[in-house]
Amino acid sequence: MFSTEGTVPTPGARGTARPATDNPQSPTKTGHPLRVAIIGGGPGGLYAAALLKRLDPAREVTVWERNAPDDTFGFGVVLSDETLGGIEHADPAVYEALQKQFIRWDDIDIVHRGTHHASGGHGFAALGRKRLLEILHDRCRALGVELRFRSEAPYPDWLAQTNDLVIAADGVNSTTRESYAHVFRPHVATHHCRYIWLATDFAFDAFRFEIAETEHGVMQLHGYPYAPDASTVIVEMREEVWQSAGFAELDPQESVERCAKIFADALGGRPLRSNKSAWTTFRTVVNERWSDGNVVLLGDAAHTAHFSIGSGTKLAVEDALALAACLEEQPSIESALEAYEEERRPVVASTQRAARASLEWFENIALYLDQPTRQFAFNLLTRSRRVTHDNLRLRDAHFTASVERAFGCPPGTPPMFTPFRLRGLTLRNRVVVSPMDMYSAVDGDPGDFHLVHLGARALGGAGLVMTEMVCVSPEGRITPGCTGLYTGRQAEAWKRITDFVHAQAPGTAIGIQLGHSGRKGSTKLMWEGMDEPLEDGNWPLVAASPIPYKPESQTPRELTRAQLIDIREQFSAAARRAARAGFDLLELHCAHGYLLSGFLSPLTNLRTDAYGGTLADRLRFPLEVFDAVRGVWPEDRPMTVRISATDWAEGGTTGEEAVEIARAFAAHGADAIDVSTGQVVAEERPEFGRSYQTPYADRIRHETGIPVIAVGAISSWDDVNSLILAGRTDLCALARPHLYDPHWTLHAAAEQGYDGPGIGWPTAYRAGSRRPQTGRTDAPKPRLTLGT
Repeated sequence: MFSTEGTVPTPGARGTARPATDNPQSPTKTGHPLRVAIIGGGPGGLYAAALLKRLDPAREVTVWERNAPDDTFGFGVVLSDETLGGIEHADPAVYEALQKQFIRWDDIDIVHRGTHHASGGHGFAALGRKRLLEILHDRCRALGVELRFRSEAPYPDWLAQTNDLVIAADGVNSTTRESYAHVFRPHVATHHCRYIWLATDFAFDAFRFEIAETEHGVMQLHGYPYAPDASTVIVEMREEVWQSAGFAELDPQESVERCAKIFADALGGRPLRSNKSAWTTFRTVVNERWSDGNVVLLGDAAHTAHFSIGSGTKLAVEDALALAACLEEQPSIESALEAYEEERRPVVASTQRAARASLEWFENIALYLDQPTRQFAFNLLTRSRRVTHDNLRLRDAHFTASVERAFGCPPGTPPMFTPFRLRGLTLRNRVVVSPMDMYSAVDGDPGDFHLVHLGARALGGAGLVMTEMVCVSPEGRITPGCTGLYTGRQAEAWKRITDFVHAQAPGTAIGIQLGHSGRKGSTKLMWEGMDEPLEDGNWPLVAASPIPYKPESQTPRELTRAQLIDIREQFSAAARRAARAGFDLLELHCAHGYLLSGFLSPLTNLRTDAYGGTLADRLRFPLEVFDAVRGVWPEDRPMTVRISATDWAEGGTTGEEAVEIARAFAAHGADAIDVSTGQVVAEERPEFGRSYQTPYADRIRHETGIPVIAVGAISSWDDVNSLILAGRTDLCALARPHLYDPHWTLHAAAEQGYDGPGIGWPTAYRAGSRRPQTGRTDAPKPRLTLGT
């Protein structure tokens, strides 16, 4: 992209080029950058300048900043201990200057419906943004960095021709990024809330969250101290609330005064002040590439993360530290920029996932207002999934214990080991072994493998163990290795398994998941080629509409009404066999693009009859099947439904539709909704991450009041405790962790020191109910300090 040869850009290309210097020179073309231009004089750009100059005083480092030295936007800046540790190691002078300015505090205060809850042990450090910039300005000048204020930077292509390295630290509205969008390929997502950055002339004694329920909707205040006599105040609300409250018609000062009136209690009647503040909408910036040639993005130009986790300046400073280190360690600028991106991208992606979870929690805060106040506070504190139940218990055991008591945890009982009732079935804990296809059956018959597989996980302590998807007909199998329940022989084989579970793992329930593959059938075993058609021995496929799953897949036939009746009866017959086989719970599989899911999604159901079109019509056949199964399934035994709450594809099932789908099944008698996502269309683009599907379960639970099962990258007992106690789900289904450790739940109990009624160690295993001893890893602590 950025040529290192050629002439100065002329009008007609990218506008009139402004020269970087009156006497432009060519870059040194060495692996060690000696001439560095930095676009943007925010904390990230300034700190990068100071580091690079300190590492090599011979470097020519120039910072271009369009604003004056004392211009700044916003008020306070929060930095973590981790970031400060990096600064201390890299530049003690900056660290010492910062240390003298920091305001430190430990508590978070949450005010909800007049009730105040405080949680301690969090550890924050903040200072004024203006003071931070002054410290960095002084350090840059002391090191010999050239600071050009009130100066628009030359075009990046010109800078790239006359410098060894160009660092674009020009913020969320980066002109560098936008000028070369075809190279960096940015993705910018706007969100649903408006916010304004203000200040007040007194110091909060904690990080304060206050919720105001107004006639227009919910508004929230985020406040924290940044000086002995000043605090940052951010007021945030959804766009429709902002419009309804009339903020769009107010001038800036009127907006400030209105915010001060709404949050008068939090402010003690004090006024708010502005610093060129304006209402804005947060934008999440993601770039497919961070560098090209000798130009690299840094800080908000490369990525943004919502202010509610206090990460913008932190990420920019950490970017600067990493970039400077990579330039020192690598033999060339190219390899250094590659190493920088490789090092920082996973950290940034993780932070952005946490920030998005936090952002969306505040966008949907109205869902949680009716929670008990302590649970609401815990939910807020753990919203990003970075603060967890165990982590919060270490920070503030008293607060966490109070939340547990309010939830109903008996003393010494982790939330995951509290019971949960579904119809006539009481599960002794909240852990579910998620359905996992094993592809190990012969002619649909479950064999010794399934007995050992399911039996081992039942012995492992989970409250509920689910079978894989059990197919209702030979043609409804995904692969030749899938189990079925369409013969009496299969029913007897399943009964052998349920008898074992009930006899050898008393207190563990076993459930069956019934389904039909639809257009995703007649494929190879997973390890031979997932979703690939069989090379021979194929059977014909049927679906809502004649659309193949992948271009190379078999095209299914559109089901006729007569065939719909036949399949409905196959489900009913399988349900009768399941009841006789002794299953405690039945789940109807309406997710992942299989037959019933194919009716629900507008991407896979293009029918023009009564079974296609509107959501109500797309629901018609799945509900007919549900009614038929519920009609033959014993009244006292619960039924659940697994759905894909999003297709992760444009034009697919929306979050609003997922809520309505859940409501419809609940109205027909579903006892809980098992909330998964995706696998409906091959072109999906899921946003993977820890507990990434949980927000969909959370939304359904709070909008409908229906019990939910959360699933998807839930891997630790700490996550389970956090999700349950926050009220985001009722049960947690884990798959891969139970492949790694069949006794996952038993070990979770042992690691938490729990041995109550929510867990049942098999008698033969009880000797292993404590964690095994290991060698000592501690060393004698120093006792004396001797002088010389």
